[in-house]
Amino acid sequence: MRKTGILLHISSLPSPYGIGTYGKEAYQFVDFLAKSDQSYWQLLPLGPTSYGDSPYQTFSAFANNPYFIDLDMLVQEKLLKKNEIKATFKSPRYVDYQELYEERFIVLQKAFKRFDKQNKAYLHFVEKNKKWLEDYALFMAIKVRHHGASWMTWNEDLRLRKKETISNYKVLLKDEIAFYQFIQFKAYEQWDHLKAYANQKGINMIGDMPIYVSYDSSDVWANPQYFDLDKQRMPNHVAGVPPDNFSKTGQLWGNPLYQWSVLEKHDYEWWVDRVASSMELFDMIRIDHFIGFQNYYSIPYGEKTAVKGEWKKGPGIKLFNTIKAKLGDVNIIAEDLGVVTPEVRALLKDTGFPGMKLLQFAFDSREESDFIPYLYTRNLIAYTGTHDNATTASWFETLPKEDLAYCLKYINHSGNQNKVDSLIKATLACVADTTIIPMQDYLHLGDEARMNIPSTTGDNWRWRLENGEITQRLATKLKGYANLYGRGKTKDS
Repeated sequence: MRKTGILLHISSLPSPYGIGTYGKEAYQFVDFLAKSDQSYWQLLPLGPTSYGDSPYQTFSAFANNPYFIDLDMLVQEKLLKKNEIKATFKSPRYVDYQELYEERFIVLQKAFKRFDKQNKAYLHFVEKNKKWLEDYALFMAIKVRHHGASWMTWNEDLRLRKKETISNYKVLLKDEIAFYQFIQFKAYEQWDHLKAYANQKGINMIGDMPIYVSYDSSDVWANPQYFDLDKQRMPNHVAGVPPDNFSKTGQLWGNPLYQWSVLEKHDYEWWVDRVASSMELFDMIRIDHFIGFQNYYSIPYGEKTAVKGEWKKGPGIKLFNTIKAKLGDVNIIAEDLGVVTPEVRALLKDTGFPGMKLLQFAFDSREESDFIPYLYTRNLIAYTGTHDNATTASWFETLPKEDLAYCLKYINHSGNQNKVDSLIKATLACVADTTIIPMQDYLHLGDEARMNIPSTTGDNWRWRLENGEITQRLATKLKGYANLYGRGKTKDS
């Protein structure tokens, strides 16, 4: 069945408190999606962001981002007073993560002090999630005690999780640990209510799962046996991708690599738990860098670039057979952008997961691209671009002259309409069962709205909608597009 949806992260929603949340504006966005005859809301990872503010580098693969807790909802619960909330952030257009970091946890601490620690729903949440929550809450409490320093710098007894040391810290940091459990409870509670509302309105939520986790995370600290670390728990090798046409030195991501042989001996339990957790949160999940399950690039730790890495074999179909055996059919999108070898194609076929196609990659006037829409099949998710790409308006500005001419001819663009709309229509018209369009493209926004430039830090993940940009007129336009190309829910448009 043909469907369509929108890519917009929670952080990009409007709100008076510096970042988007699971509050009123999120519910209003669900209403907008429903009015627009959309079927999906796709998000970036929801984890608690660390250095660089990337949702792909988080303190836990299981935890939720405390910044997304809606403060007005805490006021309604009488856990906060309105005058305790700062509402004077510098810009409604961009997230200021430094300002958030310095302010938000102080406010959440006030809510925690008023919270009933014997709340039955809270105690049930802590018990249900203890497999990851205990380690995460302890990790964050210790990290705050160390002024945010990476666990790489902690003393050896803590780094190696010596039993007596861990027991002592659990007593010493009892209140701090409870605080981190509380904010996870509130973040999950608010998310669960939002997702239930979206599902009730016919909107399915698509989540995003990075293949790798951050070194500075509770996952690696608590489960070192699953990662390629030395005896001092320092990385031996790290992740990235080799040099290509886009980068002469490749991309050095720096994430620790998995010990796939150890994970296999444990029946991939950690990965099964991770997928199970995500499937509770979302209706469908996109796994980032799917090709890394077949072949992954290993770079010696300490290298300054990705030039000196080598390709190694991943777990392949064994991992997904195990996941399916334990969890049943799982709705997974495979982000298969990159070096797609025959082996990767075979893995994708064996799993049955839909891959991804981007129309921004389709138009090379010199040769046929794998992304040209006439090569698409139904079992695909088609995008104009993703969070890692320039917005389509900006992309058009930088296309080489010959490629631009080829693109405009292919998408049947006429001079009296916007080029971005023409590419959106070409995406919606393609044979793929599902299409996802970034919100920035529907708004015809340029570089100022780009979410991420890969391999850079500082100005990414900051863009936000402002109040008034989501209108009834826009909803009517999107509904018309969805139904014109057989992706809507009403046939009389």
